Amino acid sequence: MTQPGTLLLLLLAVLPSTVFSLYFHMWETDVKCFVEEVPDETMISGKYKVELYDDKTEQFASKQGVGMHVEIKDPDKKQILSKYYQNEGQFTFTTHSPGEHYICLSPNSTRWFSGGNRLRVHLSIDVGEHANDYKQIQAKEKLSELQLRVRQLLEQVEQITKEQNYQRTREERFRYTSETTNTRVLWWAVAQTSILLLVGAWQMRHLKGFFEAKKLV
Repeated sequence: MTQPGTLLLLLLAVLPSTVFSLYFHMWETDVKCFVEEVPDETMISGKYKVELYDDKTEQFASKQGVGMHVEIKDPDKKQILSKYYQNEGQFTFTTHSPGEHYICLSPNSTRWFSGGNRLRVHLSIDVGEHANDYKQIQAKEKLSELQLRVRQLLEQVEQITKEQNYQRTREERFRYTSETTNTRVLWWAVAQTSILLLVGAWQMRHLKGFFEAKKLV
């Protein structure tokens, strides 16, 4: 018979990881934005590295002097973070409201008219418990491997609960929107039918009066 702890470990093993890593190209005057849809009270951590294209070597390489401006906004478009970093850095923030959070990156360049140089940006974003540095936590709190693993599992379960509550809230909001839309469509159909009946009755009365005036009936 399967133990509850084994079921929990199997569940956590098959769950998708909320981590993505990529790189993209941009010019010094560009702004690139990414959207993370997460529940409230969720930690998000991002790491980036900027490389400048060298025309002589025809390769990308890290160089000083090319920094990055990071701006983060919540679902209400309120600014959470706005800060200038070096060519390589890390940013961390905690959400206070559920929904889509906007992470925008723009080089701190003054070449607004020439377009500037071509850049390659490596970016990785960790969400939830993946944003925690467990090695640092283990060293700071002097945890054993077992204690650290238990803490990781507890935080993963907590994150799963937040995701479930957020999805339930989204479902309720979607159901309310659907029901409201259906009600409006129903009343619009009733209004259209009523208008057609009234117009038809008015036309019949008008034609009856016309025929009576012409003594055709």
